[in-house]
Order: sequence, then structure tokens, then C-alpha cells
Amino acid sequence: MMLSNATAVFAVDTPLPTVGRLALYILVMAGMTYLIRMLPFTLFRREIKSTFFRSFLCYVPYAVLGAMTFPSVFYATGSLPSAIGGTAVALILAFCNRSLLTVALGASGTALAVDLVMVYLLPMVPAFI
Repeated sequence: MMLSNATAVFAVDTPLPTVGRLALYILVMAGMTYLIRMLPFTLFRREIKSTFFRSFLCYVPYAVLGAMTFPSVFYATGSLPSAIGGTAVALILAFCNRSLLTVALGASGTALAVDLVMVYLLPMVPAFI
């Protein structure tokens, strides 16, 4: 059977990992996960008395979550203006102590509205170039 040029691009010979290699990958991931969770218990055997260090450790999960999720916010919609609009509305609503559902719906609705404006209304505006 002859493949066309369009399907030949997807018919790349990429070898699948063997069962042994797959097991090795899983063992390495499990070991790293265990190591990350075990290290604090082995390094800090006594109670932490420093109030500064304790307060620092309280904010670490929020900082890590923010560092992981915030950059992807700008690539989630596929267009930067709608991502900026949704993020701005989310930050304003969160600053005003609105509920999580309100913030999520407001940001999503704004991103959708900006996308709809860009797709349907901006092409109708004459360009003054």
C-alpha cells in the first residue's frame, strides 16, 4: 500500500520503550518522588523554632503552584490579548475577594469575549494605514 506525502509525515519509526525500560522509568520516577517527600523528614529531625523559616515554609506550596501555573495561563487561549484580558479580570476579581467560581467564570467569559471581538468585530474595522 502506498502512503501519500501527508500520511508519510506521521508514519515515523519511533521505537516504543521495552518493558524493561518502561519499568526502569517508573522506578526512577517513584524513587525521585519518595526522595522529595523523605528529605524534609531526614533533614529536619527537630521542631523548627525560627518563626521566619516556619512562615517561609508555609508559603512554599503556593509559590510553587503559582510558578507552575501562571506562565501557562498566557498560552492556554492561543491568543495573547484574550489571555491578558482574562488574567486581568481574574486578578481584579480575586483582589476584590470574590469566590473562586466567580473568578473562574469571569476570567473565562472575558477571554471568550475578547476572542469573539478579535475574530468577528476587528475584521470589520477599516484599517487606516
